[in-house]
Formats: sequence, structure tokens, C-alpha cells
Amino acid sequence: MSIFDKVKGRGMDGAMDEQAYHYGVIGRAIAEIDAAGGERVSLEELAGRLGMSAAHFQRVFTQWVGVSPKRYQQYLALGHARKLLAERFTVLEAAHASGLSGPGRLHDLFLRWEAMTPGDYAKGGAGLTIYWGWFDSPFGAMIVMGTERGLCGMGFAAEMGAEAAFADMVGRWPKADFVEDPMRLKPWVDSALGLDGDLRETPLYLIGAPFQIKVWEALLSIPSGQVTTYSEIARAIGQPTANRAVGAAVGRNPISWLIPCHRALAKSGALTGYHWGIPVKRAMLAWESARAEAV
Repeated sequence: MSIFDKVKGRGMDGAMDEQAYHYGVIGRAIAEIDAAGGERVSLEELAGRLGMSAAHFQRVFTQWVGVSPKRYQQYLALGHARKLLAERFTVLEAAHASGLSGPGRLHDLFLRWEAMTPGDYAKGGAGLTIYWGWFDSPFGAMIVMGTERGLCGMGFAAEMGAEAAFADMVGRWPKADFVEDPMRLKPWVDSALGLDGDLRETPLYLIGAPFQIKVWEALLSIPSGQVTTYSEIARAIGQPTANRAVGAAVGRNPISWLIPCHRALAKSGALTGYHWGIPVKRAMLAWESARAEAV
């Protein structure tokens, strides 16, 4: 059985962990809510569509997000992003002025980041060893990559599939040497997902062009539970007319979730395209909103 078969088959043999199981329930619920065309689905009806009792469905939801399924549906609604934009809009220039970018505590995690030099980036990863492994996450199967210096890649397979997600990440650094070694990465992954009980520092090693890294640095300034716009990012990096280029750089963010490209919205509040799938982006925003309310 290949690594991709293993990823596709998680849960079939009981090996899927509790967090991944919860995401599976949420992911199926999102599909049902989308299929309803904006109509509210009752707890009983939604649970029935998922093949669960209402009590069990309520318990899984509440255990996972800390709010009721009814409240969570509001976070998953298409209009929630617009509400976030109206109520939790982050002005990135102020965030930069407050020292939220760069080393130190960023949003709700301890992250330390450094970037590859432009010259090294131009080599396409030549001479670089990148370790990789698959992990379960609250947002489905996750491909993680890292160097000796820190995590350099994090992508999600729930929508595009494991083979496509893996090929996507490998293709970013075509001349690097890739070595499967999930145990080397596990301490950083556990820390990044808050699974180790400690707020230990998670090192990131950004591999990108200089313009891309400026955009990713701006993304790091967006606090958890808040959002911003592509035009705001463009202004924050001193390129106010570069909205399209900013959008492309956001889409090329190699460390999704930790570099929170899911918090970037269109001016209208539309979610727009998300590299790993709009349902994953919606789930991330809903997850953060629920935790912001629970605090």
C-alpha cells in the first residue's frame, strides 16, 4: 500500500485519531450545509444526513469547537466572512507598528521565522534536504515538510487529494532532496497544532521569492480570529497597486495555517479561491471564530 493509499484510507481501519475524526464530521456537515443553499438545517436533520444521532452529533461538535452545532452553522454560512470583515478587520500597518510581525509571539502561537536568501531560492532548492511526512490535523490529512532550520511546507489534502497535495509541495523546490521522516517533524507539528501541552516555539523556514516573503510576513501579522483584505496587505508591504500580485503570493504560501492565508478576504468579504479548497478555508475561519467566542 502506498503512502497515498494510506492517507485516503485513514479512518477505514480505525487508525484515524480523534481530531481527524472530528474534522471528517465537520467536513461532511459543511457539504450538507452548502447543499442546503443557505437554508438552515436543523440539528436532527443534519445529524440524520450524517448517519448519527442528534445527541452524538451535538457532542462531537461541542467537544471539537466549544459551541453548539447551530452556532457553528452560523460561522460556516457564506455571509460569515463578510461579518468578520465588518467586525474583526485588522489594519496591518497598525499590526506592524505594534511589533506583531517578525520574531516573537504571533497571533495565538509562538513562531520564529527566517527566510532563505534570494540567491539560494533561485537555485530551486538545490543542495537542500527537505524532510516530509503525513499527519492528521483538525482540517484533514496534512502534508508537512521541513528542513534542519524549521517547517517549510504545510498543505491539506481534504479537497485536492493526497497525490496532488504532495506533488504541489514537491514542485515548489524541484531540485531539493526529499526524505520521508515524519518523526523528525513531529515535535514541531505537535507544537504548531497545540498537541503537546506546551507553547513551545515553532521554527519556520520560508522558502520563496523576496516579494512573496514580504506578503507572508504581512500575513503573520493577522491575529487569530481576525481577517484582512488583499488590498490591505498590498498597502502594508508598500505596494498599494499590487493587489493581483499579492493574491498570487498569498496563493503560493507554502505553510498554510501557520502563515494564515485563510484570513485574507476580498473587499466584498468573499472567500475567493483558496489553494487547498474553499471548504478548508471556511472550516479554518469557523474554527478560529468558535475559539474566539469560547475564550
